[in-house]
Amino acid sequence: MSGFSSKRLFAFMYKETLQAYRDPSTLIIAVILPAIMIFLFAYGVSLDTNTVKIGLVLEDTSQKAQSLAHAFENTRFFNVKVRFDRKELTQELLEGVIRGIVIIPQDFSDKIGRNLPSPIQVIADGSETNTASFVQNYADGVVATWRLSLQQEQGAIEPSSILTEPRVWFNPELKSRNVLLPGSIAIVMALIGILLTALVVAREWERGTMEAIMATPIHIVELIIGKMTPYFFLGMGSMILCVALSILFFDVPFNGSFLILGLGTALFLLAGLAQGLLISTLAKNQFVASQIAMMAAFLPSFMLSGFLYEIESMPASIRWVTYLLPAKYFVTIIQTSFLAGVVWSLFIFNMLAMLCIAMVLLFFVTKKSKKALL
Repeated sequence: MSGFSSKRLFAFMYKETLQAYRDPSTLIIAVILPAIMIFLFAYGVSLDTNTVKIGLVLEDTSQKAQSLAHAFENTRFFNVKVRFDRKELTQELLEGVIRGIVIIPQDFSDKIGRNLPSPIQVIADGSETNTASFVQNYADGVVATWRLSLQQEQGAIEPSSILTEPRVWFNPELKSRNVLLPGSIAIVMALIGILLTALVVAREWERGTMEAIMATPIHIVELIIGKMTPYFFLGMGSMILCVALSILFFDVPFNGSFLILGLGTALFLLAGLAQGLLISTLAKNQFVASQIAMMAAFLPSFMLSGFLYEIESMPASIRWVTYLLPAKYFVTIIQTSFLAGVVWSLFIFNMLAMLCIAMVLLFFVTKKSKKALL
């Protein structure tokens, strides 16, 4: 094999760039796929629970019971259906029409009048755990607010002089989209970065063109750089598209630096493209490469990056695995850039971690490719 040649490298890069831009599947992966996934994540994934349909059984028709029922009806968090018999609402809960039932018992006002405990039953649909917790917590809040108002009207207690003033940093509106959409960009880029090289290069192995390239005097470093460069710029273009859609179309706030975000994206793409090259070198088949790419990129990034699930709540053995995933570090960088701004202590650590992972992957790509040249 001849030594490194910059002239040969640029010629090979030019050839790969033309091939990439003339390949419809490459443009689909780099442009159409990220746009579709961003829209799916923006509209299909949400942790916000704005209004929940519940039923309210009014077995006690006294004035106090009706006052409590009005308190449930007036809250913006519940869409309340009032009935006087629990049988109809029980059937609707079974059918999924409503997500919970609040039952005001017959002796409610009587016990209130005698200062006795007056329990109110709250039944929640446990098949939707987040919604069930929402129903229980807000039902407790409605009852507590109503009881406090009743006691103040009766002069039983004085209004408290201690007030809490809640303030939420980074996401004041508590919109899950502002957190999930930046994190989803990392998942999209993880999939795109690996697919761009894994599928395209695997197709070259299938067609025999890769063997022809391997038979030329091209240096292995030239081969790796030439293969990765056009897909690197395509990946950066995909990132620009995703960020632009998030900010301009979905109104996600961005408080960081585009330059720093671009640097983090470059390191993340370097690791993803290297992983894709390694997969294509090992698989040499598009179908196998696509399956491995899904298993190695999308699923681990989706489940173990901290995008949806808190890493600290995972078992210790799984937490150690997350340190091997570039997506874990990129999710932190991109969510911090969107919501908090520039936090150098956080960025430097995560960028160095991605750089180390990329170097290790490139080392294995080089070793494997050298064997293929023999």
